[in-house]
Amino acid sequence: MSTFESGPKYAPVRIRAILIGLLFAIGICILTPYNNIYLQATPLGGGHFPLAPFFVFLLLAVIVSILNRLFKSWKIFTGLELLIIWLEMVIGSGIAYTGLARTFLVNLTAPIHYATVGNQWQDVLHPLLPPPLVPTKPEAIEFLYNGLTGGRTMEWTEVFVKIPWSAWLQPLFFWGIFLLLSYLVMLFLINLISRQWIHNERMNMPLLKVPQMIGQAVDEGKSGAFFFNKFLLAGLFVPVFLHLVNGLNLYYPSIPSIPTLLLAGPYVADQGLLVGFKKLKLYIYPAFIGFAFLTSRQISFSFWFFFLAGGLLYGLLNLMGYSIPASELGITFGPTLTRPEEMQMIGAYGIFFLFLTWLARQHLIMVAKQSLFLAPHTGSRSEWFDVRISFWGAAFGMAAIIAWYLYMGMTLLTATLVTGAFFMIMLVATRIICQGGLAYFTLTAAPTDGIIALLGTKMFAGANGLLAGMSQKALFVDLRESLMPTLVHGRRLHQGRNPALLLFSGLAITIIASVTASIVSMMVLCYRFGIRELQLEWTNRTTLTMFENVYRLATNPTGTGDWVYTFALFGALVMLLLVVCYHRLYWWPIHPIGYLTAYSSAMRILWVSFFIGWACNALCMRYGGIHLFKKLQFFFIGLIIGDFLMGGGWAIVGLFTGTSYQVLPD
Repeated sequence: MSTFESGPKYAPVRIRAILIGLLFAIGICILTPYNNIYLQATPLGGGHFPLAPFFVFLLLAVIVSILNRLFKSWKIFTGLELLIIWLEMVIGSGIAYTGLARTFLVNLTAPIHYATVGNQWQDVLHPLLPPPLVPTKPEAIEFLYNGLTGGRTMEWTEVFVKIPWSAWLQPLFFWGIFLLLSYLVMLFLINLISRQWIHNERMNMPLLKVPQMIGQAVDEGKSGAFFFNKFLLAGLFVPVFLHLVNGLNLYYPSIPSIPTLLLAGPYVADQGLLVGFKKLKLYIYPAFIGFAFLTSRQISFSFWFFFLAGGLLYGLLNLMGYSIPASELGITFGPTLTRPEEMQMIGAYGIFFLFLTWLARQHLIMVAKQSLFLAPHTGSRSEWFDVRISFWGAAFGMAAIIAWYLYMGMTLLTATLVTGAFFMIMLVATRIICQGGLAYFTLTAAPTDGIIALLGTKMFAGANGLLAGMSQKALFVDLRESLMPTLVHGRRLHQGRNPALLLFSGLAITIIASVTASIVSMMVLCYRFGIRELQLEWTNRTTLTMFENVYRLATNPTGTGDWVYTFALFGALVMLLLVVCYHRLYWWPIHPIGYLTAYSSAMRILWVSFFIGWACNALCMRYGGIHLFKKLQFFFIGLIIGDFLMGGGWAIVGLFTGTSYQVLPD
């Protein structure tokens, strides 16, 4: 009998929890574009531990605890059901912003709206655009960017009615097929691989620890003891005081602020070993210090260690007289890729994916044999549903995505490579986020950068490059709020719980509803005010850069330089050494995923927090042991709860004032 068959039996999740979570998710999707983009208030979403879901989860936990104490026989929600509600809200908040809606409409319309005589997009890009993927009427795009005539004075429902839906039905339908197929493949892949990560490798997931502890306290009737823990209250006081003072400073400048950002650049020489730290910034985020403390010391150490090592590499090359021009990169789509040295990540990601596959080899072989009817099915397991369905579902889902690309004009080889690269990078990034406790994460290089670096630019000529760039921008490059890590967290929470099919169905329905609500909400906002009047500078800049690179691929496909191959090979060798040492040497102090984040823009923000969290964890374990750790962890949980409580509080204030103090990074 398996571990999951003989494990503890849990009370089944009731359908009302699924429905309440769905309603909250839809509400967040409707409100997020207006709050984040128009009001420029504290983002309701953002990252893989978003603000609004955790804020609502905390309030629900307090309310449920009070009701459970007053009416002992009336359990409105269990702790697990609160976690399910939280998870559904996390799904909605990610899709509602950077995970999809933030760039989706601009991604569809930018090559038409921003075409000029000077950039020649009309002559080069327009013939490559598949007609089913763009609105059929030019005025629909014009009103999207400039707003409906008199739109500002209209009610929201009136704007909704006046949107030229007939022009959007076709592109939304065909893009909807791509989005839903991609999300479906993600669900199948997570259901297929999660047993290996959760059960076989027993992967720690730091982002789940605080919600799980709160859920457990609710179930055990110990919410009061949890929230009034003296260490937690001490930790809570730090961010509450910090953000109360700084928030009041925003509205009343006469109140002095407490600096949370220090610039180290003025103290760094223009030449020498430390030149890579010329733009170094020191951000102080109490919540991320808390997450770092709860993360494995080996991982938290590796994050800041490799970030500093990456900066020293620039200085070392400078001392050796190497000045490598950025033009060596050729044409790239990486969201933060600026220097050839950063192409180490191409090789590193590839080797780490092979390492994950090797670790899971026995599990994958068993699944393949069962799916091909070469071995008997083992019966009850921990997954949402039969892994054989996941195996064939993922295979047919990827085949359907390739068929979608072929229908739109992409060649078979490019479609196959692009689809494979997308999900390979997603799996690696998901592992980094979930195991590393990274609430905020960004890619360095895009999936297509690896293909271009290894195989050249020819396969991205014509429609190939345009389709790859647009689809990548939609789902597979801006991973600050990607779906797959949330699905892994969902599998961990659902482990051994029943009814599994209801839990899975709840997630699937939440995804579909969130996509619909987010896109409709974003369209209503844009047609009322016009994209030109909204604060979408990052969206426009990154999307236009993507289309400029597609234009270069179509007209002047500059290949990558030799330095790119050198650094990609160097990255592969370093990662190979890291995974071998990590797997074979029990005393090895460095974790390989730290290397994968060395050049991520997220680590430029978080490295100080991880250094402080790691140092506190190391000192605690060295001088107090596990006994002190169990007590002191509540202080760092207080830092997390305090940051998110203040973020939620100032977000509510911002809804009424039009100006909001931002607690967390956007």
